[in-house]
Amino acid sequence: MGKATRAAFGDALLRIGASHPKVVVLDADLASSVQTKKFADAYPNRFFQLGIAEGNMVGVAAGMALGGFTPFIASFACFLTGRFEQIRMSVGYNNANVRLVGTHCGVGIGEDGYSQMGLEDIALMRSLPNMVVIQPGDAVEAERATEFLADYVGGPAYIRLTRQNLDDVNGSGYRFEFGKAVELREGQDLMIVASGGVVGEALRAAEKLAGDGLSVGVLNLHTIKPIDVGALQRAAARCGRILTVEDHSVVGGVGGAVVEALSETRDVAIRIHGVHSYGESGTGAELYAKHALDAAGIARVARDFVRADSRAASGAA
Repeated sequence: MGKATRAAFGDALLRIGASHPKVVVLDADLASSVQTKKFADAYPNRFFQLGIAEGNMVGVAAGMALGGFTPFIASFACFLTGRFEQIRMSVGYNNANVRLVGTHCGVGIGEDGYSQMGLEDIALMRSLPNMVVIQPGDAVEAERATEFLADYVGGPAYIRLTRQNLDDVNGSGYRFEFGKAVELREGQDLMIVASGGVVGEALRAAEKLAGDGLSVGVLNLHTIKPIDVGALQRAAARCGRILTVEDHSVVGGVGGAVVEALSETRDVAIRIHGVHSYGESGTGAELYAKHALDAAGIARVARDFVRADSRAASGAA
């Protein structure tokens, strides 16, 4: 078992502080939870505690970015994107180099319950024309993505992080390539396109499906916007079927982004799999099982998809 991507972000941010004097961090009374406290302790003059006032934090960050700094602002994903209008006007419209860090995303956070779960944040953030959206699949990817964002000067960016620990899906020598999806497993019958906390579950599901004689690949879509259209087109051409998996609402998330990217691609069947309801309280494992986001659930959804698509193809023939 690896560690939570929020923890990996905190470790990377601490290192970045030593080499990037223009990096500043803004907090809304959650430094311990979002893992910015290490930076705060090491660089107190570059850490700004704004209290429970996320909208004000967004505005201050935009001003600092326009003044030449690189602000990282962190809160729970639902609290941060709940200030969408401030993000849209102060950060997006001004193309300010603000790094928005949303932690505690999805039903995987478990017992904190729905009020703490970010389930609509990808849909909101990718709707902004110039907003980058990144969701790491494990700790090393989170560290490399954070390092990338410290140097990125192309405008605003949102990175989505987990509360729960994630299995390592990349090697220690992993290199983050912005906008380039990573094919973790090859397949011929189906490609699972996953992002964030469910990537490890998708890999385990592919192993289970191999026992059924299905050749299933896994594509880690760590950069949701800009999306890697080429990788998706290659997967579509090879497999003819794509199953998207995400710990997010099925509306406007990874699945929606994939469908949009492949809207002019012929002869590919796509099924979007994610959360269809509001969240609730329970352990992360229980909620992943309920929403079929664990390995067993993903495998079950994949089997049904392949069988249904095969029947449809036979009928059409």
